[in-house]
Amino acid sequence: MVTIAELISLAADSSLAEVMIDLEMKVSGRTKEEIWGEMARNLVAMEQAVEKGLTGVASMTGFSGGDAPKLTDYLEKMSPFSGKNTLQAARNAIATNELNASMGVICATPTAGSAGVCAGVITMMKEVHGVNENQQVNFLFTAGAVGLAIANQASISGAQGGCQAEVGSASAMASAGLVELAGVTPEQCGHAVALTLMNTMGLVCDPVAGLVEIPCITRNAMGASLALLTADMALAGIKSAIPADEVIQAMDQVGRKMPTMFKETAEGGLADTPTGRKITAQLFGKQ
Repeated sequence: MVTIAELISLAADSSLAEVMIDLEMKVSGRTKEEIWGEMARNLVAMEQAVEKGLTGVASMTGFSGGDAPKLTDYLEKMSPFSGKNTLQAARNAIATNELNASMGVICATPTAGSAGVCAGVITMMKEVHGVNENQQVNFLFTAGAVGLAIANQASISGAQGGCQAEVGSASAMASAGLVELAGVTPEQCGHAVALTLMNTMGLVCDPVAGLVEIPCITRNAMGASLALLTADMALAGIKSAIPADEVIQAMDQVGRKMPTMFKETAEGGLADTPTGRKITAQLFGKQ
């Protein structure tokens, strides 16, 4: 079983990204160049998803879409309360998931429903901070290492663990990627993971009409924003009192005990509000 503690130990003389590449080489039997090339292609898919989503796309149902361009307009004309970096990452996250809802191509990180978080953050880092392709790909390997540790000890599936397992995991992955991008210690990446997951714990998966639209799209914006915040907290030297692996295990416990109505069944939460039920009836008829 891969844990955050194990990853940090292995990364003592390298980085979490290098550890993830080594693990993938051992498991797949492929060369570093082949593995790097595949991740670089994933990055291209993310960038293209953001680019297409920013043009304004609508979902197949018509219940979502077009919000990413609104944020572009707002960014150009106003001074956002949340700051331009945060809002730009959130906008790119929304663009990704609006494209997903319109049946466009995205890169699941770790799932399709949470694909906007890492994509939103890493594309913002290129647009605003000028990070290069190598840095972006390393970010994704670091994020992948964290996702692997979470999947090994808990779940990355909304049907198993609620939205904490999807957007929560994605946010932790992005936060760790940012911290390693800053060139600090692997231990600080671990604190970023813990600080993120403890603040998404208990988040339910309640998609209206069972579709990955409401509230999934805006939750990706929240996940991207949280990743930036917890990365800054970890970089400032703030430490989690609970180790990352224990936070992951606690998340797993919460997910296992969470009622099924809050785990992707569209039977509770926002899906079971009067408006949520009305939307479902409009799409599928009376249930």
